[in-house]
Amino acid sequence: MTAAPGAAPPGPRRGRWAALVVLAAAVTGASTLPTWVTAHVSTALEGEVAVAVAGSRVAPQVVAAALALLASSAALALVGRVGRVVVGLVVAGCGALVAAAALAVLRDPAAAAANAVAERTGVDPAAPDAGAGLLPWLATAVGVLVVLLGLALSRAPGPWSQRSRRHEVPGATSRAARPDPGDGRDDWDALSRGDDPT
Repeated sequence: MTAAPGAAPPGPRRGRWAALVVLAAAVTGASTLPTWVTAHVSTALEGEVAVAVAGSRVAPQVVAAALALLASSAALALVGRVGRVVVGLVVAGCGALVAAAALAVLRDPAAAAANAVAERTGVDPAAPDAGAGLLPWLATAVGVLVVLLGLALSRAPGPWSQRSRRHEVPGATSRAARPDPGDGRDDWDALSRGDDPT
């Protein structure tokens, strides 16, 4: 069905944006599960030990951003046009946090892994021999994409679609807006629809 000439283009669909934000949250959270940093430490009992540290340990901010993205996707089902802009900015902020946390790990993987190394080996090396893998780079790219997603959401053209009426009570329209029932047939019709004609 094509729109009439001169009609405004259809607004952004709430469900599609929410699905994109959920996808961003899933990818962001999943990126913290594998190893981000591998550190090598010499110990008295075990000799040289390789400690693999997951992204959730070296960059817990990324996990927090993934949870905030999930909350943002839920908020999209409730907010109006102004709220959509606010949620878009929150999503962009989450992306910036992810990118900043990943870049911090890339700049100094030894400092990022120091606590995990101390817990694993029982020694607190001043500067463990540590190197970051590919995942922090991937998380940085994901963070940039999430920033772009948030900005696109906040600047999406067209009116924001109506909020869901799924949880509203059926027949909750104002009685003043209802037509004059006239004779009893309208009452029977209302009862068959499940409405109370009184």
